[in-house]
Amino acid sequence: MLYCTQLIYIKPGEEEAFHQFENIAIPLISKYNGKLLLRIRPGENSFIESTIETPYEVHLVEFGSEQDFQNFMHDEERKNFLYLKEQSIKSSILIKGSKL
Repeated sequence: MLYCTQLIYIKPGEEEAFHQFENIAIPLISKYNGKLLLRIRPGENSFIESTIETPYEVHLVEFGSEQDFQNFMHDEERKNFLYLKEQSIKSSILIKGSKL
């Protein structure tokens, strides 16, 4: 299994475009042997300690393999709506790992 954690930072005022992209992208995860395990929108009070900017959302996704993840990333339907992602996301941090 491959686990992907993503910290997502949104451009001010672009929340609706981000939600539109997520409404398309998230359902596609299961098409590629994946599962959204967590989708968190943390508040300032959620952090005990931090030296980075608070992300708008944090996602934890599980895929059966790296190839499943790559297939999801290259999905044609998802690619048709990448403009919404580019419009709304200032930056993101993707962390890949495995269960120990």
